[in-house]
Amino acid sequence: MKTTVNLKTIDIETNFRGIQEVLHPVLIWDNQEAVLIDVGIPFRLPLFQEAMAQAGVPFYKLKKIILTHHDLDHIGGLTELLNAFPHKIDVLSTEEEKPYVQGEKPHLKITTAFIDQFRAALPAELPSDRREAILHVLKHPPTAKVDQIVTDKEELPLFGGIEVIHTPGHTPGHISLYLKQHKLLIAGDAMMIDNGCFVEPDNNIDPVLAKSSIKKFLPYDIQSVICYHGGLCEENVKYRIEQLAYS
Repeated sequence: MKTTVNLKTIDIETNFRGIQEVLHPVLIWDNQEAVLIDVGIPFRLPLFQEAMAQAGVPFYKLKKIILTHHDLDHIGGLTELLNAFPHKIDVLSTEEEKPYVQGEKPHLKITTAFIDQFRAALPAELPSDRREAILHVLKHPPTAKVDQIVTDKEELPLFGGIEVIHTPGHTPGHISLYLKQHKLLIAGDAMMIDNGCFVEPDNNIDPVLAKSSIKKFLPYDIQSVICYHGGLCEENVKYRIEQLAYS
């Protein structure tokens, strides 16, 4: 039986990576519950609260947060979100990403050189307290307990079925998600959209593995894609994925 499922991106404007861009966490909901896919950067809690209110999604419906991976622009708002809601929200990730989310291992991409580069890129007019707050988050990323481990090809019993696709390479345990009912791929950072084309991120931990992960999308009937960096694509999706996979 087909259920009524609603979906929207929560667009977060930022220059987190040194360029002006928009991040695209995804809110999915039906009559029973709501789920967030990734939670953006720190200090953006009001955007999530406003988006849920505008969509008519009561806060109590948010039951789960699924993390595609542990990069800070995907989990930076995690602690704020979990603390803002009075009820328990389950956090889902892969086993490989769990120690980074829980703070048991340092983030792979937040090196001393990265922090120095980030510090130099901060606008000169930024108030000193804001500057220090941002740098503190880089040095001490938000952490949270992972409540549920998800695995490759697992189908989560949500919204007509969400299949987990293990797409390592960007990080060791990166996942993408396929919403069967919508024929929609939430790609995370397995792919990005740049100038209308699917491209690979330039900060993959293992570029060869990341490229092979893109080929995992080919068997799926995908009619639309949401990339965390780039947003929604609905035109010639299969062909464009094939182009990237074999480029």
